[in-house]
Amino acid sequence: MKRVRIFVVLFLYCISYAQICKHDVGTIASSEKQATLKTLALVANPNTQNYNVTYHKLEFTVNPSLNSISGKVTTTFTALANMSTVTFDLSNVLTVSSVKQGTTNLSFVQNANNELIITLPTIVNTGASSTVEITYSGTPTGGGFGSFVKSTHNGTPIIWTLSEPFGARDWWPCKQDLNDKIESIDVYITAPSQYIAVSNGIEITTPVINGSNKTTHFHHGFPIPAYLVAIAVTNYTVYNQTAGNAPNTYPIINYIYPESFNTSLQNQLSVTPSLLNLFSTLFEIYPFHTEKYGHAQFGWGGGMEHTTVSFMVGFDRQLIAHELAHQWFGDKITCATWNDIWLNEGFATYCASLVYENLDDLSTFINDKQSMVNNITSVAGGAVYLTNTEAQNVNRIFDDRLSYNKGAMVLEMLRFKMGDTAFFQGIKNYLADTNLAFNYATTTQFKTHMEAVYGSSLTEFFNDWVYNQGYPSYQISATNTGTNQVTFLISQTQSHSSVSFFEMPLPIRVYGNNGEVQDLVLQNTMNNQSITVAVNFPIVAFDFDPEIHLITKNNTTTLSSQNLISNSSVSIVPNPASTYISIVLPQSVNLLKSTLYTMQGQKVLEENTTTLSINQLSAGAYILEIDTDCGTIHKKVLKN
Repeated sequence: MKRVRIFVVLFLYCISYAQICKHDVGTIASSEKQATLKTLALVANPNTQNYNVTYHKLEFTVNPSLNSISGKVTTTFTALANMSTVTFDLSNVLTVSSVKQGTTNLSFVQNANNELIITLPTIVNTGASSTVEITYSGTPTGGGFGSFVKSTHNGTPIIWTLSEPFGARDWWPCKQDLNDKIESIDVYITAPSQYIAVSNGIEITTPVINGSNKTTHFHHGFPIPAYLVAIAVTNYTVYNQTAGNAPNTYPIINYIYPESFNTSLQNQLSVTPSLLNLFSTLFEIYPFHTEKYGHAQFGWGGGMEHTTVSFMVGFDRQLIAHELAHQWFGDKITCATWNDIWLNEGFATYCASLVYENLDDLSTFINDKQSMVNNITSVAGGAVYLTNTEAQNVNRIFDDRLSYNKGAMVLEMLRFKMGDTAFFQGIKNYLADTNLAFNYATTTQFKTHMEAVYGSSLTEFFNDWVYNQGYPSYQISATNTGTNQVTFLISQTQSHSSVSFFEMPLPIRVYGNNGEVQDLVLQNTMNNQSITVAVNFPIVAFDFDPEIHLITKNNTTTLSSQNLISNSSVSIVPNPASTYISIVLPQSVNLLKSTLYTMQGQKVLEENTTTLSINQLSAGAYILEIDTDCGTIHKKVLKN
């Protein structure tokens, strides 16, 4: 447990792989869990914490027919403390042949802890930069999903990487602790000339032919963690598309197995520009639009959102959407701790759902949200935000019900509460924050941005829906109480004791006898609340939350007959009062029951008489529910 606890504190990054199918969130979570099982027991390397990497020049030589790599990695770093040595993570199955600084050979040692320790020629003082060049080779040992994989497709060899959070060291010397993003990289891949190479960023120049080999140069100019650095080499067919609007367009470059490239696949990929444009409209322009977006087919049964190029097994629209969303939520801004995993997974899940809303139709969007709500409410408890103990449990981190579906629906509820304009502006501001952009973010930092545009505190909302557990069930009755006037009585129970009352606006759709329809929003702030609203017609039916904005279950709705008693015909005397109150009813009206509630909805008295003793109650405001044979009304009572 101690080793895991250290990991949680020091590894301030959350990975996110994609789904095979939008509706199979459980498969996504399972895949991510598998990728992380070995890593939660990995202690952050204290020997790499004294510097920040600013630049890598990565020169790799590979042959898809051979399970080996040779490379030269030139690293520039800035000292965070005075340094006489610098340590990199590197699997000890790979052999370093030399380390240089300029033309000077440096001494080094590889140890059993998968470290490369280099002795620097002089002390590098705090704040100063230094550069070392490492030459190495060997046969990587795959971990997790393989990290470095030699395989085949249709009989043709392929090499691809998937470094999960901590597999980069399996195939190149790096600082793999996820508390440091590399400011920029250049990747040079040398492979037999019949193959196409893929990596992050954009090709700088035309590949250079050297005998039977070809070298392809990619440059990525944005901060990136080591685990998102990726390469793939095989006989790809390159299929180009364009995203954006002229003159601000950028390329989509797809690397497809030749045997998979057909009209059907092109039709699947045709949605990518629309998805890029959609997310750019909703949030901000694609973060890496100065370089590219793209896909590279590979041999794992899911996908991985490597920055600027998602490695994919197939090209289902919702898979593309999920991976693409992570370019904003996961690659540009990454959750700061495992506790905040929903900032990656909840957002990606919700973005894929927004595709239904914007590119399909409302009913498909509603059905998707209903499916998520059904999954969320299948268990009574569970919070979006993880406790420190939960953040040590990989099964809890990648819980599809909570981190994915509930995280997504919390965003839908926040959107409903704030309104579309404020909600999307808050997300835009969050993404544009220079302290968070291409860096890490916490739930609190996200909340602050949403509050700034909302103009009010969202503490209660986040406490109820993010930090605490469960969901509400509503009991709602409606009564036509006057000409074009309806009174709603709203009661609520909670599935988990961590929340005493879920405060939320409630969407109601009312119907008239001649086909009239009107949407209402009731500001439900307490239990057993009576709310009277104006309508355009007498209602004959109503629906609660017809478009599935809320996480709820087991709701009941009742349309009562018209009240024969008006609120104004009933009096409470005295009011305010200190010892007792009396209910004065019209002569023809009989009392059935009177119930006194706190303003928070807690029942404190219940009588079947018109006189109630309140001497024992605390001073303050109360709600008196008066049930009669002519209807039910509610009165506010003040206790001195």
